[in-house]
Amino acid sequence: MVITNDSVSIRAVRTSDSSQWAALYRGYRDFYELSPDDSIVERVWTWINDDSNEVNAFVATSGGRLVGLAHYRRFSRPSTGSVGIYLDDLFTDSSARGAGVGRALLSELSALAEREGRSVVRWITAEDNTRARHLYDLTATSTKWVTYDLTPGAL
Repeated sequence: MVITNDSVSIRAVRTSDSSQWAALYRGYRDFYELSPDDSIVERVWTWINDDSNEVNAFVATSGGRLVGLAHYRRFSRPSTGSVGIYLDDLFTDSSARGAGVGRALLSELSALAEREGRSVVRWITAEDNTRARHLYDLTATSTKWVTYDLTPGAL
């Protein structure tokens, strides 16, 4: 399914998108100050293109090039006995920010969740990501939940 928002279209990622997707994903990693690591970029690309892996991707296109990405997966919700969609990564190229790319990607995820009868689309973001949080505050509900990370083997 393709959603068009003026000059922005959303579609599933294609194998031919490899180099443009990789550039966007590296931009995402740079934005979040993650160390450059091409092995991670290659691994995630492999996951996205492996039907047996849970990770999927939409991309935003404009003017014949990729300008945004969304990585997502389905997750079971024992508390509600339902399945939701978890948005792992959402990124818009700096040249396309403010053009509705993020909103279009969220809209496609919302439509996918509705078509599949999912209970929620959920994600986290950095507290200081004010530009993205402005969009998120307009399109979704902030929850009361706090996120923790436990290092494997730490206890």
